[in-house]
Amino acid sequence: MAARFRLTAAFVLVWLARVQGAWNVSSSETEKSAVPSVEHRRIVVAEAGGGDEATIDLALFAPKSVAVRVVDNPSGDEELAAVMRRTRGIAGVNGGYFDPQDAPVGLLVSEGKMIAPFRKARLLSGVLVASKGRVELLRSTEYSPRKTATAALQCGPFLVDGGNAVPGLNNTRPARRTFVLTAGSDRAALGYCSAVTLAQLGEILATTRLTPELKVQRALNLDGGSSSAFWFAGQSGVVSMSELKIVRDFVVITPK
Repeated sequence: MAARFRLTAAFVLVWLARVQGAWNVSSSETEKSAVPSVEHRRIVVAEAGGGDEATIDLALFAPKSVAVRVVDNPSGDEELAAVMRRTRGIAGVNGGYFDPQDAPVGLLVSEGKMIAPFRKARLLSGVLVASKGRVELLRSTEYSPRKTATAALQCGPFLVDGGNAVPGLNNTRPARRTFVLTAGSDRAALGYCSAVTLAQLGEILATTRLTPELKVQRALNLDGGSSSAFWFAGQSGVVSMSELKIVRDFVVITPK
């Protein structure tokens, strides 16, 4: 009887941990862009039992209907908003990491030209690769140079892989976050999140059905904190969260 009670108590503790770690959608708003396949979702999620709340902005798109570009900013002259206006972009976020001299850290391919080479580093665990009509998120161990790639960006860490949150992500340092995700071959998104830890963001993206049609398969973290920026041109106006410092590159969605 005592053994049975201990098993029951252990089950309850595991169940409570799962419930308290669960995130649920509190509210969601949708706005269309001039391109039918690109839309903005602003989603508020709340942690069950924990009291934490986060706001996520997604620029959802179909890779076959738009161009996904990595725009380099070597002189540091442009903010995301200026790049979006210059490129006539629909949506965009800041890109990858850079050193104190503003040199990119990790692979950077812009307009088919390699700006910085691939690097082996624990933090740089993934690569965003864009070619005509296709967007992929690859583990760094899966990556090999591709002549067809028009854009590529190495960053990390991986947040979601195979539909599951990546274990071992940092859970002590909340910050603003930007990321890119894929949900099969025909759906992807650029994203921005209010201050959360990496572990929280991975859990939110993997376990919360942010939109009815979206099941996240892979998600890759981009440069966050003061670098985080998001821009979307909606039918009723621009949604913009500006970066707090100039960054080296941007991921931008433009019409074909």
